[in-house]
Amino acid sequence: MLNTAKKEFWFVVGSQHLYGEEALQEVKNHAEKLVESLNNSKSLPYPIVLQELAVTPDTITKIMKEVNYREEVAGVITWMHTFSPAKMWIRGTKLLQKPLLHLATQYNESIPWKTIDMDFMNLNQSAHGDREYGFINARLNKQNKIVVGYWERPEVQKQIADWMDVAVAYNESFEIKVARFGDNMRNVAVTEGDKVEAQIQFGWTVDYFGIGDLVTVIDAVSDEEVEQTFAIYKELYDFDYGSYDQKTWEDHVKVQAKQEIGLRRFLEAGGYSAFSTNFEDLYGMQQLPGLAVQRLMAEGYGFAGEGDWKTAAIDRLLKIMSHNKETGFMEDYTYELAAGKEAILQSHMMEVDPTLAQTKPRVVVSPLSMGDREDPARLVFDGKAGEGVVVSMADFGTHYKLLVNEVSCFEPTEEAPNLPVARVLWEVKPNFHDGVQAWIEAGGGHHTVVSLALTTDQVLTWAKLVGLEVALIK
Repeated sequence: MLNTAKKEFWFVVGSQHLYGEEALQEVKNHAEKLVESLNNSKSLPYPIVLQELAVTPDTITKIMKEVNYREEVAGVITWMHTFSPAKMWIRGTKLLQKPLLHLATQYNESIPWKTIDMDFMNLNQSAHGDREYGFINARLNKQNKIVVGYWERPEVQKQIADWMDVAVAYNESFEIKVARFGDNMRNVAVTEGDKVEAQIQFGWTVDYFGIGDLVTVIDAVSDEEVEQTFAIYKELYDFDYGSYDQKTWEDHVKVQAKQEIGLRRFLEAGGYSAFSTNFEDLYGMQQLPGLAVQRLMAEGYGFAGEGDWKTAAIDRLLKIMSHNKETGFMEDYTYELAAGKEAILQSHMMEVDPTLAQTKPRVVVSPLSMGDREDPARLVFDGKAGEGVVVSMADFGTHYKLLVNEVSCFEPTEEAPNLPVARVLWEVKPNFHDGVQAWIEAGGGHHTVVSLALTTDQVLTWAKLVGLEVALIK
């Protein structure tokens, strides 16, 4: 499900005719070697494709126009090999509608002091070109990324790779479609939002469906399909029968298998990559989808409960950005307030993302007080440890705001034998008291998406691209 369109990035090298054809040929040779080396390094998640030298306004404009209309091109990486007069870049840069990275590097790592002359200086003046090019991007208010350092170094390549993931997610954001099964939970404020503005600013399409539309598809799932999916559960997970007899337990689990198949079928038919459910709207459903939702999240679908379509879309976006690694929907539940051990227990009624699992998931059937339906099945596990970033989006009526908090996740050391849901524990930064207070003061919601695979910088890069206000807590 996480499969996205094949993407590439165009590499554009700035120079000018002032230094003669011999110098331009050397620039081209350097660019070819740099691009070949970066592609062969295996450190970049997507290939880069060298374009003709950007030495005239017409060439630059033609390249940028082509970038806009080539679906496979996710963005542009520019390198000022020499001094490239920035007026040449104005038209093309203004037209560019995709992410831009300015690579402030130089072909040679060190200055050859024993042989350096003016020919070398003129050919290798990236320091000169970077300032000219940087000025025009700032003047045009272009929300570009700047990566500084020698291009062969792993840390520089890592920054390029991180930006590529953000750029692809930015492009794919305009393809995100959220299916809302039922409306928002009644009387809850933070799950509300302006869907039209979200489509204008972020590219998300949000569609409502009555729960009966989904029930019709689920009811059409065959018993044979259910048995095949149940067999997969046996292979992947431990079965915890608890106090249920085996037949009753399996019947409840198979309801989730049927829901999983129906949900996937519905989403695929409509081209939806994210969805939300609501336990207050389950007409015709035997159970609130739990295990079914977790399985779809593990495939890369975005999700959030209680009709929270904003968080479902953010979940899908960050899954694209992280390649669906250690990223998922979460909810603040319970504080640990013991001195020196302050933390927050994260969970949900059932729908905790298995990409965050440290322990092997168990299939558990347990009563659920919400929804007034039969006991649903869900996956129970403990979450992974690691440094992470947590995000939540809020609609303040006049504008959207993204809340971002850095956290440290840790594996639970205490057993919780009576807790029939997956759990994730984390400490907030800069510390519990200041972090929680800042989150609440900024209007941060209880529904979030956490990622142990992404960095704060990547989230901020995306927010900058879409002109989104950010409250950063770190």
